[in-house]
Amino acid sequence: MLRPADTVVLFGLVCGHDDWTLRSLASRLGVAHPKVQRAIARLGAAGLYDSERRGVIPHAADEFVIHALKFLHPISEGPLARGVPTAWGAEPLVSELGDPDDVVPVWPSALGSVRGPSIEPLDPVLPTLVSAWPAVAELAALSDALRIGDRRTRDAAAEHVHRRLLARA
Repeated sequence: MLRPADTVVLFGLVCGHDDWTLRSLASRLGVAHPKVQRAIARLGAAGLYDSERRGVIPHAADEFVIHALKFLHPISEGPLARGVPTAWGAEPLVSELGDPDDVVPVWPSALGSVRGPSIEPLDPVLPTLVSAWPAVAELAALSDALRIGDRRTRDAAAEHVHRRLLARA
């Protein structure tokens, strides 16, 4: 069964270069090498990663993130906390849908400066990836929007995810 952090590895594979190694991907994500190795094995078993081509299967990943992730890893808002904006409060949705008066969900973190309802990130490294690897953090924020947003937010997030994941096809 896929773990939430496996989705972050999936996003790293989508956003990374073709000449990645397990160690380079782990280093870029800020996680241990065995964590990436086990995640890739689970992604392969789930039909999201092709080990022969060493790449994500774009259509399967698109379907998984847009339609299945919210059921596999449901999300709920927690108490107000200081943190890093996610879902519709993060790029690219904040530029597209943002309302300055909106209260936005956050990944609790000392790195953040926004107060909002807290939601648990798919992996604890996500708040640091906002500056270290923005493309991965954006995909994670979009996946949060798909899991917690209203219909308008989910539709906008699905369009962004669709474009990013199928760009590798």
